[in-house]
Amino acid sequence: MKRNFDKWLENFRSSIATYDYYTDFEKIYKNVDSLKIELNILNSLIGSENIESEFENIITKYPETLKCIPLLLAVRANEIYAADNTGEFTYNFTKLNYSAEQYKIFMRKTGLFDLLQNHLVSNLLDYATGIETGLDSNGRKNRGGHLMEDLVESYIIKAGFIKNKTYFKEMYIHQITEKWGIDLSAVSNKGKSEKRFDFVIKTDNMIYGVEANFYASGGSKLNETARSYKQISQETDAIDGFTFIWFTDGNGWKSARHNLEETFDVMEHIYSIDDLEKGILSQI
Repeated sequence: MKRNFDKWLENFRSSIATYDYYTDFEKIYKNVDSLKIELNILNSLIGSENIESEFENIITKYPETLKCIPLLLAVRANEIYAADNTGEFTYNFTKLNYSAEQYKIFMRKTGLFDLLQNHLVSNLLDYATGIETGLDSNGRKNRGGHLMEDLVESYIIKAGFIKNKTYFKEMYIHQITEKWGIDLSAVSNKGKSEKRFDFVIKTDNMIYGVEANFYASGGSKLNETARSYKQISQETDAIDGFTFIWFTDGNGWKSARHNLEETFDVMEHIYSIDDLEKGILSQI
């Protein structure tokens, strides 16, 4: 029975965020804890009336405290470049590569001395935790990229497939060919390109190459993805014993619906989260 694209698209979700998507507190606490001793040493600078001389004493006696400085500026790097009318400098924070005096200039001009001396923070461990939380938001993109894969995998398992026995994660075309002797040269441009599927499902009669993605917002990548998967579907149609499945969802597709509809019209096995919930994987 021919499916209705508009009704199918209506059921797309705005988000699939899980509770742990927003902030990875375990990682944050681990990162801060790794600097706990050094941050506590630097805590002695808070409210100091002689902050510059005390800072010099600290980095001379405890040079390992230097590695905390980039984090105080919300920078993930061991080196920081800075320039003004006095020159260009690349400061190393694993070991001193300039005089202590030059590092004091860095602390003064970046505002860190002011932050510490004027009680703008009361505890560097708490401050570092806040900085790490802010930096961790950059990791949402990576976590978000795996949300759809994790969701699809949960339904693969629910359908009775067993990891590394009847389903496999992140499998390349050459690995599929080596394992089951199936010719996928039509997909790999006769071996010139290498394609990796998010999942491969093996049944008695069929090998399924599976892709999974979710787009909460629009963009040019969606059109490119739709065209690419349409091409893979057409290339695999003529391969006996192999079927390409694409699971996709997200309101981002509503601004790229035309390219998705073109793929939907020619691709039998394109499914959404709603299809997963209705048990589509138990039918393969």
